[in-house]
Amino acid sequence: VYNAAPAWGLSVGDALGVPDPLLTQHQHQHQGQSFSFLGIRVSSPLSLVVNGKRPPGSALAPPRLALSNPGAAPR
Repeated sequence: VYNAAPAWGLSVGDALGVPDPLLTQHQHQHQGQSFSFLGIRVSSPLSLVVNGKRPPGSALAPPRLALSNPGAAPR
């Protein structure tokens, strides 16, 4: 589950409801092999319903800021 906190997860046997899923077909080629699979995206793990309840706010991973400056001189 994208954007889920590392300490949060699902267990085998959990009932999962996915409101407004976005189904995407992924097709990739690597070293002469083709891979194709379906992916389901949701806007946030907080939009899921697990065992009839919404996950707690702590299920969402905290934001991280990553900066890069490709034009900067190496140090």
